Formats: sequence, C-alpha cells, structure tokens
Amino acid sequence: MRHRDIRRFTSIFAVAAVLAAGGQAAAQTTGPTIEDTAPPSESDAASETITVTGTRIQRPDLTSNSPLTVVGAQEIRLQGATNVESVLNRLPQVTADANENVSNGSDGTARVNLRNLGSNRNLVLVNGQRLLPVQANDLNLIPSVLVERVDVVSGGASAVYGSDAISGVVNFILKQNLNGVRADVQYGFSFHDNNNDAARQIVEDAGYDRANRNVLDGQRLNLSLAAGKDFADGRGNITAYFGYRSVKPILQSDRDVSACAFDPNADSTGLICGGSSNNQYGLFNPLSGPGFGTTYVNTKDGQKTWATYGPEYRYNTAPLNYFQRSDERYTAGGFAHFEISPAAEVYASGMFMDDRSYSQVAPSALWQGDTYTINCNNPLMSAQQGQTLCGDAYGTSATQDLFIGYRPVAGNARPRRDDLRHTDWRITGGVRGQIAEGIRYDVNALYSRVLFRENYQNDIDARRANRGLQVVDVNGTPTCTSVVDGTDPNCVPLDVFGYGAISQDAFDYIYVPSYTRGLDTEQVYSGNVSADLTSYGVVSPWATHGIGLVLGVEHRRETLKFEADEVAQSKGTTESQGKFNVSEVYGELEVPVLEDLPFAKSLTLNAGYRLSDYSSQAKKISTYKFEIEYAPVSDIRFRGSYNRAIRAPNISELYASQSIGNVSAQDPCAGTNPEASLEQCMLTGVTAAQYGTILECPSETCSALGGGNPDLKPEKGDTFTIGTVLTPRFLPRFSLSVDYFNIKVKDYISSVPTSLTISQCFATGDPYFCGLFNRDPRTGTIFGRQGYIVSTNLNTGSLKTSGIDVVGSYSIPTASMGTFGFDVTGTWLNELVTEPLPGLGSYDCKGLFGPTCGQPSPEWRHQARFTWTDAQNVGSLSLNWRYIGKTKLSTNTDDPFLTSGSYSELNNHIKAFSYFDLAGTLKVQEGVVFRAGVNNLLDKDPPVLSQGNLYSFGNGNTYPGVYDVAGRTLFVGISADF
Repeated sequence: MRHRDIRRFTSIFAVAAVLAAGGQAAAQTTGPTIEDTAPPSESDAASETITVTGTRIQRPDLTSNSPLTVVGAQEIRLQGATNVESVLNRLPQVTADANENVSNGSDGTARVNLRNLGSNRNLVLVNGQRLLPVQANDLNLIPSVLVERVDVVSGGASAVYGSDAISGVVNFILKQNLNGVRADVQYGFSFHDNNNDAARQIVEDAGYDRANRNVLDGQRLNLSLAAGKDFADGRGNITAYFGYRSVKPILQSDRDVSACAFDPNADSTGLICGGSSNNQYGLFNPLSGPGFGTTYVNTKDGQKTWATYGPEYRYNTAPLNYFQRSDERYTAGGFAHFEISPAAEVYASGMFMDDRSYSQVAPSALWQGDTYTINCNNPLMSAQQGQTLCGDAYGTSATQDLFIGYRPVAGNARPRRDDLRHTDWRITGGVRGQIAEGIRYDVNALYSRVLFRENYQNDIDARRANRGLQVVDVNGTPTCTSVVDGTDPNCVPLDVFGYGAISQDAFDYIYVPSYTRGLDTEQVYSGNVSADLTSYGVVSPWATHGIGLVLGVEHRRETLKFEADEVAQSKGTTESQGKFNVSEVYGELEVPVLEDLPFAKSLTLNAGYRLSDYSSQAKKISTYKFEIEYAPVSDIRFRGSYNRAIRAPNISELYASQSIGNVSAQDPCAGTNPEASLEQCMLTGVTAAQYGTILECPSETCSALGGGNPDLKPEKGDTFTIGTVLTPRFLPRFSLSVDYFNIKVKDYISSVPTSLTISQCFATGDPYFCGLFNRDPRTGTIFGRQGYIVSTNLNTGSLKTSGIDVVGSYSIPTASMGTFGFDVTGTWLNELVTEPLPGLGSYDCKGLFGPTCGQPSPEWRHQARFTWTDAQNVGSLSLNWRYIGKTKLSTNTDDPFLTSGSYSELNNHIKAFSYFDLAGTLKVQEGVVFRAGVNNLLDKDPPVLSQGNLYSFGNGNTYPGVYDVAGRTLFVGISADF
C-alpha cells in the first residue's frame, strides 16, 4: 500500500472515530447500557444476584458511579485472542506487563497493569472474588470460553474489595449456568514479510545471517469445551469446562528488526549490530600480573593465541532468543449451584490450570564478574598465553585470577532454556439467599494455591568451570587438580584457550540444570448482608427507591515458600518463606435522595468504609469512598467519586529472597577513558588505582540486588474522578461518557531504579544514591556476584497520574443494509509523575520512553471499532483501529532526573503508530458461527530501538508488549452452541 493510500485510509477512520465521539473499549455490543450499567450476566439473573463491579450493593437497576470499561466476549473472539491479557493490553487504560513476549527474566505469567501504576496495584477478580494471591496473579487461569464480559474499573476500590485495588479492579464475569454444550476451536499463525531494508542492511554489514524474506510461524491452537445442565426444575445447575492451548515460539532471528542486538554507531547517528563481550572466542581479563589492565581474546583462527580485544569479537546474543515464548496450557473446572429454598442457595466452583512455558535466550557462558583461577602450569595453555597471563611464573604451580567471558558455542550451541511451569488451583464455596424481602446474605470461602516449578537448562555451573580450569599434566594427560586430590573425581579439563577447543565431555560436565520451586497459598473467608430497604419505608421523601446497605466481614491468610536447589543457590538465589493474615470489617451505603423530579431525574449518594487489621502491620488501616450521581434528565448523568485506597505490602514484597540479577545500565566509571571524573567515581567506591581499569558492563547489562523487605508499610492512594454520561433520547443507540481521573499513591513500594541511582549519583553527588553502589572490591565493577547496585524493596516517594477517558458507542440500523456500529475508547494522559524519594523532586514520563521512564507512555491512545452486521444477522465485518501516540526519548529532556546530559538524535522519538485489524463472522447454521480475521493487516514493523533504550519489558530492539512484533497474524475459528 502506498503512503498516500495509508494516509487516506487513516483519515477515513479518524473521521469514524470523531463520529463515535471517543471511547469504549471496542468491546461492547451496540447500545448505551453496557458501559453505563454493566448489566448482570445470565447466570446472575438466574440466581437473582447482581454483579456491578465497584459496589457490593445489589439492586436490579443499579448503575456504576465509577468510570467503567467493559470488554465483551464478542470482542475477544473478534481479536482472535487465545490469551486475555493481549485483549486488555489494547485498552488505553492499560500498560503491558508480564506477557508472552517476555523471554529473558520471564516468570511465565500474564498480568494486567492499570494506569501504568504496576500490576501489583490493581486487583483481579472472578465474579467479584479474588482470582489468586496478587503477587502470583496469572490471567492464564481464566477460561475464555466462559467469559461473558470483563469489567475494568480504573480508580481506587479498596473500600469495596480490600487491599491492592489502588489503580482499580479487573473483574472477569464468567458464565456459571450453561444449559447445553459450547465448543470452540481456533487456529492462527503469523505471516510476516521481512522488508525492513535498513535493518537488513545493518545485519548484513555485521556479517550475520538475515531473516528470510517471508516467514510463517507463531502457530496457535486453542480448543475449548464447556457443558452444563439444569436440574431440579431449574433450581440447580452444573457447568464444567475444559481448555487446551498450544503456542509455538517465534525466534528473534526470524524478524529483520531483531536479528541482531542494535547499538549506536561511533558517532550515535545510526545503529550497528552490537553484542556481548562474553563472546564465542573467549575473552580474558587478568586481575593482576603482567596482563592486568588489558583485555585479551582468543584469535578467530582457532590457534591458541591471545590478541587485544576489539568490538569485532562481540557475540550476537539476539538470534536464539524467543520473541514469543512457546506455551502449552490445560485448564479445567466447573461451577455448581442449587437452591434449597429462597433462603439458602449453595454454590461452589473449582478452577485448575497447568501451564508450561519455555523462554529461550542466548547460550550460557563463563561470565565476566565471576572470578576464575588458572594455574600457570596448565598444559592446555600455549606459551604465549601463559607468559601473557603469568609472566615469569609461567610453568610453575602459581595461580592467576581473572575474569573470563566465553560462550562455548562452537559446534555445540545450546541456548539457555527456562522451563516455567505453573499449576494453579482455585476453589470457592458458599451459601447465599434472601432471608427477608430485600435482604440477602452471602457467606463464602475461597482457597487458591499456586505451585511454580522452574528448571533452568543449559546453564554453566561456574564452580565446575573453575575446577575444569585448574589442570595439570599427569603422565602426558591433562587432568583436573580436583581429580588428583580427590575433591571432584568427575572433573573434566576445560580448554578455553582456543576457539572450539572444548571437548564434548567437558560440555557435559559444566552444563548443570538448576531447580527452584515456589508455593503461594491464599485463604479468604467472607460474609456480608445486603439490604434494599425500599419495602421497609426507609426511603427519602423525594425518592421511590430506598436506602441500600451492605455490611460484611472478611478474613484472609496468605503464605509463601520458595526453595532452590544447591546449584541455584550457588548462583546467588536464596530461599525464603513468610506468612500474614488480615481481618476486616466493611460497609457500604447507597442513598437515593431525589428521583423523577423536575431537573432531578435522580440524585444518589454512596459511601463505603473498610477497617483492616494486618498481622504484618503495627496498626489498623482505614479505607473509604464517597460517590455522587446526579441526572437532571434521562439524557445526561453526572458522576463523581473520591476513594482513599490502601495497599498493604504483599507477601512477596515482604519476604521474597534477595538475589542479584541483570539490569540495563552502564557504568560511567568504566573503560580506559571514563565518562565520570575520578572524584565522582570515588563517591561510588572506586579507588584511584582502579580508575581507568574498570571493565564495562557486558552488553550494557550491569547487576542489581533486589528482594523483599519485612519492614515495609502500606501505600496510600487517593483517587478523584468526575465525569458525565450522555444517552440522548433524540439520538437512540448513542452513548458517550467523559471522565477525568486523578490518582496519587504515597509511600509506594518499589526499588530505586538502577538508571536513576546512576544518573543522580553522578549528577548531584547525593550520598544516598552514591551509597547504593556496591562495587567489586577487587575490580571496581558493578556486575557479577561481587559488584552490584542495591535495589531492594522500600517505601519510596509518590506516584501520580491524571487524565481523561472518553468512551462512546453508536449504532445505525437500516432496513436493507443492516446495522452499522461504532465503538471507540480513548485516554488522554495529563501526567505520569514519579517522586523517587520524598523531598528529592519528581519527574513526569508523559509522552516519554527510555531509561527510568521505561515503556512508552503516549499522551493519547485509542481503539476504535467499526462493525457492519447484515440485515438478517447472519454475518458481520469489523475493522479495528489501534492508535498509539508519539513518544520522545526521556534522556533528551532537560529534567535532571531523566537527562543524560547530551542530546541523542538517534531514537529521539517513536512516531505515532496505527494498527488495523479486520475480522468477520458468519452464522453457518443456528448455533454455529465461523469467524476469521487478520490482525496488523498492513504488516507494520515495530519501532527499532537500540538495546540501551529498552527498559521494563523491552525485548528484541523494541517494546513488544506495546507494539506488534509478530507482524501480520491470521486466525480462523468456529464456535458451536447446542
């Protein structure tokens, strides 16, 4: 498609969006009621319970006083989604979090992050009850075949649902009383044209293999089956489901934008293929002796000769990395309820998931940062190497310590694979009923258990490698000294002194898998009474509906236990365990003040309060809310709310093990000509002798110490919303809502970002930031096991975000041409402000991406869907427009928290992106519907960024949770109800 055609195409749909007047998550069916009232599902109607997310009061005509976005089951099918997090990530209120495109560092889960405040600050519910322990939330547990709708309330809801609901709640409403059989099958794949000539030329110039021009990969298969049966004259129902999903991986080598890791060129005007100094030839940094201060490398010809290291020896870490993880998931479960009498209905549910995902990254190495020891009479060294390393001690039993960066991939390239397996159970049960007119009760219990098992494969055991490096000659045979002295009879000599010199036996010896295991449990016991006091005369003199009231109690217990085997512990992983409980009382009051009066169609007040007593906290915690709704006439409704929300530290934040991990960063004190002065570097622990000899962090990846902190205190959040809902009678089937939101979180639980620690220390000399450096005492580095930056959990400063949500829906029925519908949702971001520590200033990431700010936070995002349905309601055709606004590189700002001190023309901005998705449905026969679609219809490439500008879920030279990386994807499916 030519550029002017694309512009014309975009303009047409921009007009469509304006006609639709902003809005709804491309998620609802036509008509104004869904966003406005979130009507009960069929299962709710059957059991006479009402589910309105954001309140526990039950009244059939109740509407939401909070901004509410609804994603319907039809939207999930039109997107061809096999994972619900990808549907939610398209909403402008949501920023991508853990997802299928995260490989290096993935935990295998799928999560949702409202308002870019973190996935730990929104609560995920199923039919109004918690899904799983918040630190172990995983949307993979949700059976998509039974999803009727997803309610997204963005704004504090702690008074209603308890801790964790600072930025809002995501409530999955599942069908629980199916009467028949529902089957669904879907298959899809990616079909991408690699035609980014600029990226291809960079890869070719570096001598690497380019991706094939046309690729077909990322196959997805999803099978779902549900069956239900009413019994006892409709007083009871049993519904069961089963699901299977298989996702094939996508390699970064199969996309021209990710076939190598991009770095800036020498003058930062363009990109080149970068890579890691932990290379395939073998890098050596003696820590003392005649070779100290020089970095050596084995020559490429395979001879045992050391040359001076240069960038031409870097290893391309990209090709074997997964751009999309492989995944296999089984789900099963069921729901049952039986009405013994109107006063007692028993109900229960069970949900099970076994999900196994593999992440894959570049092969393991003898990593720089680990200190290795080589004896000077090692027979595997050449004389040139031995004299360079040991000098006059060559040939003696003296030893020399050094850093080694060596990926032994020649003839035996084994990518590291992380086998991530989650086995989840969730069981609920309870009794509910009506004990008097308008008075209902609900007493229930929930138990959930998340078992996480990880098997990290093809990783080198540094301890074995170190033993394999200490070799002596025994009767002409190179033999490990640990074999000679009997400390490790199985040791095999490790020949790292030439390219491709390692034997198969040595490979088998140094590659050792590690195993970790985590168990999270949650128990919730809850009971409440809900009263509609209309029939008791507790009614305002100017209203027809009476006061609504809810009183309830809740008790929750959580436990965490994390275990690691001896190999994992040797690499810095530590074990942990902990537990806490909380007891709560809560109440909510709804007061209809005015109804059906001139200029007062309705005026309603709502208030809620919750008191929480945490075993992990010294004092009780209060949360509360106040809401108002005013409709002068039926056509317009005004609403506003204030919520004081809290989030007590979750069990992982309190008790997670502390360990050292990789972070994207670079050390200003590294290199022979450091960027920072000696005086600045000394503030971080550098000695005068180390200055000018400190090694750079490999692949711009330094180390940080992260983990739990049992002394954390709760976060406090204040949320204000005010808005209006238009449903004009003169324009049937039209709705428009506009809501302003303002959320501020104080004492937020986080760690000081490593990039911020580095920039602030060198910009200000602040002893707090400089004190977070823990340099390797011997080498001065901040990578490896001895050098790192402290980044453990603590109560930091504040988070603040504000903006406007615009939600609209309109449909136009015609007699002969069918129905034309528009649905659109958009969010304008006013601010996204972080105060890292109290009193030290703040920075605003609105419209920015990059170091410190992380993923792009555009000023405007929207999603708009145009749908045509034929007059006979047999078929439909739907076009969706996803728009992600322009963002700028954060380091180019003049904000002292963000700036790098110099302007970078390279990657200075990411342009606005528009994606178009086309889908259609066809009713084959009654109850059987065929669907097919194409996402990313124009096969648009994601933005290409240097790896130094990727933070928080950056991968493959881009941000794959925000932008499409697979390219054009096709899907076909069929669903049947009988």
